[in-house]
Amino acid sequence: MLIAKNNLQFIIEVAIIIHIGLVILFNLVGVSLSLVLFLGTILTILFAFLFSVDTILLILPLFTHQEFTHPFGPFAVLSWVSVLAASNLLSEAGIRSTSIKTLNYILFFVIAIAGGLMHRSFLLLWFLGGALGYYIMSKSFKRSARITRKSVIGFISALIGGFALMEFLAKILDMPVLSPLLRIARLENYTIPSLKLVLTKTTFWGHVVGSCYWKSECLGGADGYITLPVTLIHKLGLPYHIFYGVLIYKKDYIDYMLPGIFAVSFDAGYFGLLFLLSWVLIVTITGFKVLKIYRERRLNGIKRYLGREAILIGSLSAFLTQSIIGLFLFNRSFNSSALLTYIILSALVMAHSINVKRRIS
Repeated sequence: MLIAKNNLQFIIEVAIIIHIGLVILFNLVGVSLSLVLFLGTILTILFAFLFSVDTILLILPLFTHQEFTHPFGPFAVLSWVSVLAASNLLSEAGIRSTSIKTLNYILFFVIAIAGGLMHRSFLLLWFLGGALGYYIMSKSFKRSARITRKSVIGFISALIGGFALMEFLAKILDMPVLSPLLRIARLENYTIPSLKLVLTKTTFWGHVVGSCYWKSECLGGADGYITLPVTLIHKLGLPYHIFYGVLIYKKDYIDYMLPGIFAVSFDAGYFGLLFLLSWVLIVTITGFKVLKIYRERRLNGIKRYLGREAILIGSLSAFLTQSIIGLFLFNRSFNSSALLTYIILSALVMAHSINVKRRIS
């Protein structure tokens, strides 16, 4: 009974295991502010390098790129925001952190350019993640990270400039794959038939049997439109429906051309969508409540939770960003390998809500 029989059961089982595992890890490992600064900076540099190399391989002929922005994009938001939050916490304590902030802002633009060239959706995710992180910090800290009209205009201008830069490079390099306008044109061509399929075939528990790609083998739900990484399913030898190598007219009708709420509705039914949205709400409320507790303890002079507070700000920013982009704009930013990322981010937020007391008898 513990062996999952389809994609949906597999997702639920993996999610439960990851959430339990991270709760245990958080209660076993001490998280100091210096540790968050060190690991966060290293990871942010690593993501900047990874995205840059992948983008270079995209441009160069005869090389294969990996599209790391989908699975690692939200993690990059997590690490970048966590470092910025940690540096602001140092400032709150009267310790100068100018060099850390300068390096972090340089990495912000490196990742924005490299990741944006790979995927237009990443550029939205990256700037939204930075904006949400900045907003959360403005509510958590007294003197730093305040939102001003100048900062808002700067974020919007940088986002518009990023899209303009990609369109310019697409024309100069004769590489339509870089063009944001091409993405918009594809949405215009494929969104309507995708919506027609979802809206007419979705049921409370899934979709009409026979309406999916598998036809007579259609399960009527959990048919693989929402999955964990295909490589993971292959390596475990699991006999689930997967759209391996099937493009536009099959899986991509839903996976690439619609927001995640439609893909979840089609594959898990309206009940599955309601459950997911409820869970997003639970994680968000829990995260902000714990963050308020951390802030009160910090203001009372308790320094024990500074590292946890920085990680929670980063985790909450990344989780909310991926929720907005994946569920309401581009399902691809939420599905497959990105879904595993999403589960981990959810667990990173919820892990702060449970504190196991250890006693030595």
